[in-house]
Amino acid sequence: MRAERHERKKRKGRRRIRWASVLIVLFLLGGAAGLYAYLQYRSGVAASQQVVGEKPEEYPFEGRRDENGLTNILLLGSDSRKGEKARTDTIMIASYNPDKGTYKLASIMRDTYVGIPEHGENKINSAFAYGGPELVRQTIKENFDVELQYYAIVDFKGFVNVIDTAFPDGVEVEVEKQMSDNIGVTLEPGVQRLDGEHLLGYVRFRQDAVGDFGRVERQQKVIKEVGNQFATFQTVPKLPKLVGVITPFVNTNLNTRDMISIGKGFLSKDSRNVETLRIPVEDSYQDMRVSGAGLVLSIDLEQNREALKQFLYE
Repeated sequence: MRAERHERKKRKGRRRIRWASVLIVLFLLGGAAGLYAYLQYRSGVAASQQVVGEKPEEYPFEGRRDENGLTNILLLGSDSRKGEKARTDTIMIASYNPDKGTYKLASIMRDTYVGIPEHGENKINSAFAYGGPELVRQTIKENFDVELQYYAIVDFKGFVNVIDTAFPDGVEVEVEKQMSDNIGVTLEPGVQRLDGEHLLGYVRFRQDAVGDFGRVERQQKVIKEVGNQFATFQTVPKLPKLVGVITPFVNTNLNTRDMISIGKGFLSKDSRNVETLRIPVEDSYQDMRVSGAGLVLSIDLEQNREALKQFLYE
């Protein structure tokens, strides 16, 4: 009996040693993977910092987590010119649902006429000039009842650098018509690969019959194309380096862990369908001229509030 008990103890001891060995190996592998990711991230940051100019302005932002569990990010495209207050040509809400694994993108047209806290009624893009991303967040919350947790601002220079760094061969886009007025470049119709400068011209163009509506449509199209084309040649292990490459060009309160987590989820999906919405929605607005503001989009606020919330939460 003693011999049997002794043999059982020896077998248990050997199993404990094997499990301990496995745990140690897993721990070491996890540590090595973490170190590799960090080194890749720092490598990307170092490469971009060589071309980044002055350090971006730091903004206060009192973002709140959405009560329905969504991660909502305020995306702003800024036209910052020396000696002038920055303007936002692009206002979007990027929404990630971690439970469903879905990604959505809602654009709010810059001429949308809304109430801006403590500043009266004006075009929504003026909120950024008055009070930065925090006032834009408050304006969206007050008018559309949507919470925004994070913000990310990319100016024209940053956009060009991000595209050229992440896509050295350009981004494939179908240009639907010739474009040249007020964009600094000339684009010919057809499928082609555009570098950062030409892609910026494509998303800025609005000198046609549809004006800003066409520009918003192209902005959404390009964001989806960039995401899909990135996924075709980048893999999850390369994601930390790309985040490092992009970080110096983007002014954001998103931390590196959140960026990698959201990006990893997108790259890991077999279907990368990004649903889009434009505010104001069809048949919910009219053109109006307002003294001091110029031409604006006067909207049915209730209809657009419900459309945006249904889009994000359905």
